[in-house]
Amino acid sequence: MRDVAALAGVSIKTVSRVINGEKYISDAIAKKVNEAVHRLNYRHNLAASQLRAGANSFAVGVILVDISNPFSAAVHRAVEDVFREAGVAVLLASTDEEAEREWAAVHAFSRRRVDGLVIMPASHDQAYLKSEIEAGTHIVFIDRPPAFLNVDFVVSDNRRGARSGVDHLIRFGHRRIGFIGDRPMVSSSQLRFEGYEDALAAANIDMDASIVCKGFADASAAQRATEDLLSRDSTMTALFVAQNALCAPAIRALRSLGKGPNVAVVGFDGFDGADLIEPGLTVIAQNPALMGRTAACILLKRMKGGSPEPHARMLDTHLIARGSGEIRGPFLRDSLLVT
Repeated sequence: MRDVAALAGVSIKTVSRVINGEKYISDAIAKKVNEAVHRLNYRHNLAASQLRAGANSFAVGVILVDISNPFSAAVHRAVEDVFREAGVAVLLASTDEEAEREWAAVHAFSRRRVDGLVIMPASHDQAYLKSEIEAGTHIVFIDRPPAFLNVDFVVSDNRRGARSGVDHLIRFGHRRIGFIGDRPMVSSSQLRFEGYEDALAAANIDMDASIVCKGFADASAAQRATEDLLSRDSTMTALFVAQNALCAPAIRALRSLGKGPNVAVVGFDGFDGADLIEPGLTVIAQNPALMGRTAACILLKRMKGGSPEPHARMLDTHLIARGSGEIRGPFLRDSLLVT
């Protein structure tokens, strides 16, 4: 930095102010400093800057369940785009639904003194993060609300979205509607199951626990469970699949049993290419890009000293009809066809 200051003919403090993007630096001075930086190939050492009390790291940590999941990938890309424009680096970790991995990621990012965290929680009690907040780390939760912690969060309206998907199947004449869902302890999964129950209750349909399957170790287990469900209950004419990663296993199960054309399916989100299969997969669509962008903007505002009151943002879902959810059930009379 001394060399840059000498070449530009300014003080070291002025060089620091230009590099850190501070206000009230004339364009002429900024140009001289930036030209000196370029000529000397100077690289600012952010780690050294952080040693100053109260210095920002210009980095945030993003902790998602599974970055290979298309939903998580879209969230991450949206968060990264917001912070890239703000000149903030984004560090990433996956938890695979393991609380220990979440704790380890938070610890690793804290040691690097990140300015903020975007977390899709795997743990079921986030009170442990109070010490991070007291240390000055800003936190926004995404996809699932925090438990025992009052901070910002951005989620989809899971319960209402699930209800609309099951309502759709009921309108197309189905009464025996199986449920394929994620782990019951995951809050979004539980809310989607409650939406399933809401739709059945509103239609005066008794909920049958024998056609409800929840929690799978992997995609193969999900497919086997769906095959078993379809094989032992021939009266079931529809499936509501409450998680995007479970949609492909459910479709494979239907095809392996030759029931694809006869059993209606609505998924909560789908998978890449879900519109290309025959029939296309009808889904309750979320907006992961909007979710990621909203969370990142809230966090960025916090990092700049924004409003101290936590915000809860709930995003709407919408149904995309592609064919699988419009297969007619036995209770759809010709006079009541749904268009």
